[in-house]
Amino acid sequence: MAEQLDTFTAAERQPIAQLREIMQVRKRGEEPLAFVHTYGCQQNVADSEKIKGMLAQMGFSFTETPEDADFILFNTCAVREHAEDRVFGNVGALKNIKRHHPSVIIALCGCMMEQEHVAQRIHDSYPFVNLLFGTHQIRNFPQLLFTCITDSRRVFARGGEEQDRKISEDLPTRRDGKFKAWLTVMYGCDNFCSYCIVPYVRGRERSRAPEAVLAEFEELVQQGYKDITLLGQNVNSYGKKPDRGTNFAQLLRRLDEVPGDYRIRFMTSHPKDCTHELLDVMAGGKHIAHHLHLPFQSGNDRILKEMNRHYDRAAYLELIHYAKHVMPDLSLTSDVIVGFPGETYEEFRDTVSLIEEVGFTSLFTFIYSPREGTRAAKMPDPVPAEEKSRWFQELCAAQEQIAAKRCACAVGTVQRVLVEEQNPKTGLLTGRTGGNIIVDFSGDASLCGTFQMVQITAARNWILTGELCG
Repeated sequence: MAEQLDTFTAAERQPIAQLREIMQVRKRGEEPLAFVHTYGCQQNVADSEKIKGMLAQMGFSFTETPEDADFILFNTCAVREHAEDRVFGNVGALKNIKRHHPSVIIALCGCMMEQEHVAQRIHDSYPFVNLLFGTHQIRNFPQLLFTCITDSRRVFARGGEEQDRKISEDLPTRRDGKFKAWLTVMYGCDNFCSYCIVPYVRGRERSRAPEAVLAEFEELVQQGYKDITLLGQNVNSYGKKPDRGTNFAQLLRRLDEVPGDYRIRFMTSHPKDCTHELLDVMAGGKHIAHHLHLPFQSGNDRILKEMNRHYDRAAYLELIHYAKHVMPDLSLTSDVIVGFPGETYEEFRDTVSLIEEVGFTSLFTFIYSPREGTRAAKMPDPVPAEEKSRWFQELCAAQEQIAAKRCACAVGTVQRVLVEEQNPKTGLLTGRTGGNIIVDFSGDASLCGTFQMVQITAARNWILTGELCG
């Protein structure tokens, strides 16, 4: 069944106006304040920006301290156990705020809340949480908050099959960055990797219409955003369903044709959907960063099959070799899981040998974390945590040497750097290359938000130091 396009209707906007009036009465200070904290991936950040857009229309300003807030929201991540434990601990700490300020509304949303066992735990053990909603309920947030306040009751709302097919457009957005922006092009995932909870909490794949993506992209360029990242749980499977008629490579080519001074990135990619066509578009683009985040997760074929990844080591390396051929300056990053259930040390060593062969700029490395409801969580897992930790340290040490060598090769080159901020302690400017490598250099804060040519003079593992050219 095709995706359903939902625009943010006048009826759905009505609670926003009503809440604007209500919060002028309920506020504790001169203006109503909201505290929004985001855990997890860039898609969660993009979701939080939409929620903050609605809160701003309700008349909220924003605070960095929950103690000052009239409304507190945690947007949660379910990818790893450690992230969930942090959420539960931080939610528990909000009990004192609620005790001292009973009018404060405490809300939880995001991927964790789409899990039945989590929602039940919040309901039973955290009675001071007023509002809980899942990833499919963001568009309904104003009505849910209105009901919570006016009915003086707890409201719990989670998605279902119908919501899985919907794509919400026209939601207001309050972006966190001045120069860098997130642009979601698709939602959900159909891959069902055996270790991953995402398809269960984010739903099935839905691609936005290319015209809607192009319109938002053009608006971001006109507003002066310089680094625009296209987002999706599996971004290069965009448009695979026949009703869209545009695949991700074709979409990327259309966006690259928009005039302006900017840089395009995208994440996260799945190797099984990464094509030579996409790599050719990257290589021939005017604005597309030569940076590819392509998670391989394991370098061993048996483990990849157990992970349900739908490619093997040889297929992954063929993609890498072609990508480097068409983009010799390509910066590669990836995700790696250490200690998948049943993995042996010899199989883990295949992962180390793969990173040595590829030469990644950086890696996001994780020790396997079981997720309730996934197939991997039921697999035998005999290797003790201490042994997995030793493997993890071995992998990190190998990658540090690789990163140091790669960064050292940049010394003496001239890089186009987007200046992002000035370090208040050192006074140095900090920016990123097209390969997403951090560069520190001297300069005036007025350069923030501009592209500058920087001569690289030194390398420190994954950070470069340089001097402004000219």
